[in-house]
Amino acid sequence: MREKSILITGCSSGIGYDAAHGLRARGWRVFASCRQDADCAGLRAEGFESPQLDYTEPGSLKAALAEVLEATGGTLDVLFNNGAYALPGAAEDLPADALRAAFEANVFGWHDLTTQVIPIMRAQGHGRIVNHSSVLGLVVQPWRAAYNCTKFAMEGLTDTLRLEMRDTPIHVITLNTGPVTSKIRANAIPHFEKWIDWKSSPRAAQYQETLLPRLYEDRGPDPFELPPSAVTRKLVHACEASRPRPRYYITTPTYISGVARRLLTTRALDWLLTKGT
Repeated sequence: MREKSILITGCSSGIGYDAAHGLRARGWRVFASCRQDADCAGLRAEGFESPQLDYTEPGSLKAALAEVLEATGGTLDVLFNNGAYALPGAAEDLPADALRAAFEANVFGWHDLTTQVIPIMRAQGHGRIVNHSSVLGLVVQPWRAAYNCTKFAMEGLTDTLRLEMRDTPIHVITLNTGPVTSKIRANAIPHFEKWIDWKSSPRAAQYQETLLPRLYEDRGPDPFELPPSAVTRKLVHACEASRPRPRYYITTPTYISGVARRLLTTRALDWLLTKGT
């Protein structure tokens, strides 16, 4: 049987890194891409094929995909869009350029890569596109406007694509993940420091009381936090099941939020989402 192939983005740590190892252990040919060359070099030292892929650079996307296709003879079974970053801060303090940058990395790059992969999957007669969304694609949380917006955008884009691909052999799948052990908090700090002038904000006291300690202090795992392997288990099902689900929830808060947004009034849901913030 032909070895199945998967391109995973954002493999330098956390969910992408665990997914790369988990799929390889199951016999998949894994192309574990990263934004930084140094991270790619580390994965290559572990025996992975690791193309450098930066969602914000169209040339990087084309080059990475070309590298994958040259290695496989022109085929790709699964694309797992996973790489993204968070930018904490109140919505009123979020510069428009910061929001544009977040959309470039978290939405537009995903769409660009996906539309380049679809013709390949059409031609080979099968394929799966797995987009890694979040509980914050179902409900929002304060202080996370940029990430909320990009995940809600990806929800709409992925849902539309899933409906439109129903007449093709391509499955489009969403993973909605809640708190999972990763470096997303630490990786968000440079973006926060670049874009958010919190000291000049009318919410400066709130930043000091709530966001800054959460961002800069390691307080241990969040309630209900799961290891990255919890995501990998759902990804394996999405990749290997004969009839994959269109959506997979991961972590208890995701299940609770999915139910709450359907059952609660807007006022009640607002109260729930701001409780403790």
